[in-house]
Amino acid sequence: MTPPRVALMVTCLGDLFFPEVGVSIVRLLRRLGATVEFPQGQTCCGLPLFNSGYHAEARAVAARTVALFRNADHIVVPSGSCAWMLRHEYAGLLTDGELAQDARRLAQRTYELSQFLVKVLGRREFRTTVGGRVTYHDSCHLLRGLHEAETPRDILRSLEGVEFVELPGADECCGFGGSFAVRLPEVSAQILAKKLTNVEATGATCLVACDAGCLMQMGGGLRRRRSRVRALHLAELLDGGGG
Repeated sequence: MTPPRVALMVTCLGDLFFPEVGVSIVRLLRRLGATVEFPQGQTCCGLPLFNSGYHAEARAVAARTVALFRNADHIVVPSGSCAWMLRHEYAGLLTDGELAQDARRLAQRTYELSQFLVKVLGRREFRTTVGGRVTYHDSCHLLRGLHEAETPRDILRSLEGVEFVELPGADECCGFGGSFAVRLPEVSAQILAKKLTNVEATGATCLVACDAGCLMQMGGGLRRRRSRVRALHLAELLDGGGG
């Protein structure tokens, strides 16, 4: 059987703020037998531009991304929001000729990490050095955009040595929302406070999410609270707990 060939789209937040997540994904996929490639020259997926109404600029970013990943068998993305952008918005931005066909093909080959592990590789059972109680936050784009709630939970429920507990209000926004947190910081802070109170009420020592934006928002809030709860990307947990 030919090993799956994966192109990692690390995302701009992954590149700048969470490079360890990218490293964990590469190690994890290689352990599972995949060949992992990293197309050079990749940048943002264009979602911040798109959400802010700069569709011409987002179209240029989309065209560049499609060209970079044109020959990939599978594209794996560590953030549900960026995976949603590639899968659901590129086809509407790139409507002419060969680029339109490439955008549709790219959408069919793009997966958020947990989706790729479960739905493509058929893997649900993993080990981790992180023990104890773990809870999970649904990122908005992964849940509502990609309609995915089960693949991360399938993995966490099967994780050896871990007690998975549901988070009250798991499907509620963490308050990040890209530029929303900057434009309406007071509202964002109140949404975050409710989320973190629910997290700490679970008794978990680890909060897992599948989106870098949510991790930045919630991880920062937990550190400011001096909370004992760690915020980890699913890839870090499966790679041994991120140190």
